Amino acid sequence: MNDVDFLVIGSGSGLDVANAAANRGQSVAVVEKGPLGGTCLNRGCIPSKMLLYHSDVLETVERASEFDIDAEVNGVDFADIVRKVNEDVESDSESIREGLRSSSRHDLYEGEGRFVDDRTVEVGSGPDEGTQIRAETVLIAAGTRPSVPDIDGIDDVDFLTSTEALQLQSPPDHLVVVGGGYIAAELGHFFGTFGSDVTIIGRRPNLLPEADEEIAAAFTERYADRFTVHTGYAATAVSESKGTVTVEAKPYEYSDDGDDSGVQDEDGVTVTGDELLVAAGRTPNTDLLNLDATGVEMDDRGFVNTDEYLRTTADGVWALGDIVGEYLLKHSANHEAQAVARNLFGDGLEPVDYSAMPFAVFASPEVAGVGAREAELRAAGREYATRTYQFDETARGSAMKADGFLKAIIDLEGEILGCHIMGPEASDLIQEVVVAMTAGSGTVQDIRESVHIHPALSEVVQRGFSGQFSRGDSRHSH
Repeated sequence: MNDVDFLVIGSGSGLDVANAAANRGQSVAVVEKGPLGGTCLNRGCIPSKMLLYHSDVLETVERASEFDIDAEVNGVDFADIVRKVNEDVESDSESIREGLRSSSRHDLYEGEGRFVDDRTVEVGSGPDEGTQIRAETVLIAAGTRPSVPDIDGIDDVDFLTSTEALQLQSPPDHLVVVGGGYIAAELGHFFGTFGSDVTIIGRRPNLLPEADEEIAAAFTERYADRFTVHTGYAATAVSESKGTVTVEAKPYEYSDDGDDSGVQDEDGVTVTGDELLVAAGRTPNTDLLNLDATGVEMDDRGFVNTDEYLRTTADGVWALGDIVGEYLLKHSANHEAQAVARNLFGDGLEPVDYSAMPFAVFASPEVAGVGAREAELRAAGREYATRTYQFDETARGSAMKADGFLKAIIDLEGEILGCHIMGPEASDLIQEVVVAMTAGSGTVQDIRESVHIHPALSEVVQRGFSGQFSRGDSRHSH
């Protein structure tokens, strides 16, 4: 039995807390079953966004004629693109591993961690198999993995998840995607730009169902121009024969609980392709941790229950990141890591502030948002006002021939409730709104009274929060 002060399961954002403990002189153990660096570095946002930037470059060249520039792409070394990205990722992961191995303040245990009791973890199925570590404080940061829905025949089909899709050496001729969220949107953009025919099947009425409804509807319309999109359909059966994958889908009436009774007994659609990508959400890795041996409770989805400080229901055990199910975003996990470190080593407890947690989808067009969606405010009976502003109404947006818009949502006193953007550089433009909501007064005045460079694209934000707002669904201006 090895005794330490602090133990973390997972090597993503949980390492930030482990480093904070080590810097305070504590003995630290890190248990990791896979490559060091967590999902984001190895199987998520880093490789996907590196690959997607290549798509953006290719798309820019292909649009050159819109700007009276005669340009053409003479060749694409797709395999080399994928190889270089994965080599960069592997190098970064190995650098983290070497850093932990050489550290006098950290002990790295490679293998799958499983609880023996509340604060004792045994390492299994790895180089350090059989080792037990007991800690005064344990942090669960073991992340999630791709979900595989219960589709008839899925176990007999050689399908891809996002993990395998990021390593394909050539684009499929026809990629069929089951799922309509951000992973489906981003990978659809990536493979579609490099020549794949793409068909997307999603249960919700629109793609990107977590975005504001107006943004999601506009995004779905743009994607329907690029790809074959079947929204409002659920995949019910899949089969494979001679290199061809066939997906059968039925109309789906979505309910908030996502119950499969939403599948309608009506004529559906049948889609064929040479590759199937299942991008239907994420499953928490709690089922691998033997939490039955602890007092750590989970919700009905399998995510770890925590209080507002990220303490679990077991004394001395904390959790953060995707496995708590609040926001499955790397920047949210980093934010939670700061909160756990502050609560463990600071002067008092402070709740995690999720009030202005942004998100971005690196597709084409880009989508980003923060704060409340209009449908949520309407359902809650809150008073609010909205304003939309088109990118091409600014000088920069017009020069770029930018197709997109910003939607600002405020209360009737001018407090910013939310902002949602579809268009070029949306992931950067949203940041001004996040800062206004968290570091400023939180009102439209923060944006209106700040000097914006002319003619920069940031004027989309400035003008979007200026002028007349429409109250609720009416045309009353604010």
